[in-house]
Amino acid sequence: MNDRRQRLRALLTQDNQHGPGSRLRRICDICVAELKVSGAGATVLTKVGDDGTHHHRGLIHASNAVSARLEDLQLTVGEGPCVQAFATGGPVLVPDLAATYIRWPAFASAAAELGVAAVFSFPLQVGAARLGSLDLYRDRPGPLTSGRLADALILADWATAAVIEQIDGHNTSDISWMADSHVEIHQAVGMVKIQLDVTTEVALLRLRGHAFTTGVPLAQVAKQVVTRTLRFDPDNEPA
Repeated sequence: MNDRRQRLRALLTQDNQHGPGSRLRRICDICVAELKVSGAGATVLTKVGDDGTHHHRGLIHASNAVSARLEDLQLTVGEGPCVQAFATGGPVLVPDLAATYIRWPAFASAAAELGVAAVFSFPLQVGAARLGSLDLYRDRPGPLTSGRLADALILADWATAAVIEQIDGHNTSDISWMADSHVEIHQAVGMVKIQLDVTTEVALLRLRGHAFTTGVPLAQVAKQVVTRTLRFDPDNEPA
């Protein structure tokens, strides 16, 4: 294990850029090259529920467009291996996505349309504190070998450390500022909550439902709400 860690550490330090953000990008690149996957993404989770028990995902970095869309998909439908990895605190390994249509019907069918055949998700956590996940996908079915699984666990630990470094000095109960444009989802949920006079959870469900039925990424739907080009009416479809 020490030899494996030293080899990965050497690959990580080849990057001339510094800082936790650049390390996360480098970790995703190493995942693709060394684990023989098609793409990798790192995400955080932020609380949106009135009672603090509901969350949404926010993308920190994705190695390609499919990885980014895969993360947004799980944010939209609220199901999938990344969601389960955060909920359980353990890796969720799906070597054949076609076998999960009953388990995750909305996610599995939409992910297959993106060309995703296998997904491997690893929670980013310190003890019982969970921050997000490192998510890998492959465009063909098949498991990770034992060696590549061991590498993935090491890389997930390092991704956790990079996220923690970014959080340092900030309020850890809300880390939406790390998640690119996904901070707009918070704003959009609040606006829809007022427009429909509903709870935060219902407002988020309405946003997700509109994104899923229209095929528009949730972050883009949120932006439309925030910029007031989309409004939810309690009696009709969104205008």
